[in-house]
Amino acid sequence: MKSKSPWDALPARNEDGLILAVVEASSESRAKFKFEPKRGVFELESLLPTGTAFPHSFGFVPDTLGEDGDPIDVVIMTDEPPPVSTVVPCRLVAILEATQKEHGQTIRNDRLLAVADCSERYRDVKQKKDVDTAIRDRIAQFFAFYHREKGKTFTPLGWKGKSTAHKALSRAINAAASNSRAKAPG
Repeated sequence: MKSKSPWDALPARNEDGLILAVVEASSESRAKFKFEPKRGVFELESLLPTGTAFPHSFGFVPDTLGEDGDPIDVVIMTDEPPPVSTVVPCRLVAILEATQKEHGQTIRNDRLLAVADCSERYRDVKQKKDVDTAIRDRIAQFFAFYHREKGKTFTPLGWKGKSTAHKALSRAINAAASNSRAKAPG
């Protein structure tokens, strides 16, 4: 039986309706960690090549399930790089819709774009149009590079706004709830 960890009780949203983003890679870092639920810890998963780094912090939204079988991914815009395993209350601003091809199978692997709610630098970023197109393009290009380094093909389909992002998050929350009910004894 899997041991319970505090991460198992963490919801996707807090009581104020902000999403809770869990950091797996800090901005400006080469290191990508992955939460290992069996042990309840973050393990070093990979390192980017020398001279490259995550452009923004990256992680997941707990209590969600994406099409790739993992919690839904989130890019976190914040003033300072938070340490791995930090929970950052964020407001959702956009979504990068994308597919990923691995082992001959193509699945959706979207990236939510969120802003740390306490950010001063990004305090005026409320929706997709508030993030410069060049920044969004760099984020999309980074993830294509990141997956290519892992032998996968990541194809950005385009950026959509806050409404589409919230719908994707709701689907991922519902998928996690359905998955939990299906696994429940009874």
